[in-house]
Amino acid sequence: MTTVRPNEKSPAVFLDRDGTIMEDVGYCGRPEQVKIFAGAADALQRLRKHGFKLFIITNQSAVGRGYFTEAQYRVVEAEFLRQVGARLIDGTYFCPDKPDTSSRRRKPAPEMVFEAQREHNLDLSRSFFIGDKDIDIECGRSAGVRTILVQTGYGKDTADCGADWIARDLTQATEIILNNANE
Repeated sequence: MTTVRPNEKSPAVFLDRDGTIMEDVGYCGRPEQVKIFAGAADALQRLRKHGFKLFIITNQSAVGRGYFTEAQYRVVEAEFLRQVGARLIDGTYFCPDKPDTSSRRRKPAPEMVFEAQREHNLDLSRSFFIGDKDIDIECGRSAGVRTILVQTGYGKDTADCGADWIARDLTQATEIILNNANE
């Protein structure tokens, strides 16, 4: 079990949302579209129990494209948080920028991870990033954390993206983290 003393930096797990924790339905703008993968909430609870802080790092270009508003995104986020469990996620960082804009925050750029690090006193050397796309892996690597590609969402079609590990799903990714947390 990972323990943290007062004033010590905490380890974290950064997670993509769509395709990693919940089904990727394209641009998720309605709460009824939120469907958490089987076992995802239990996996997150195990990580939390072992001392990891949990953060969602997600691109949401549909807001920037005008497909739905930030308020609609927040309604979806609230439903997502309700389904994974109350107070399980320590923070959500999202970027509404479109892919064709110059953005310091949009994945694969690591700025959202660095924001979480500054705001929550995180130890990136003991942290992980889990995602289903190569941009998630690139983001994690650029932030200096270990990376896991899950084969849910786009991950089933991603070949060699440079991830430290490849996992079938979030449950298997959790096992990898717990087996490698102290290395």
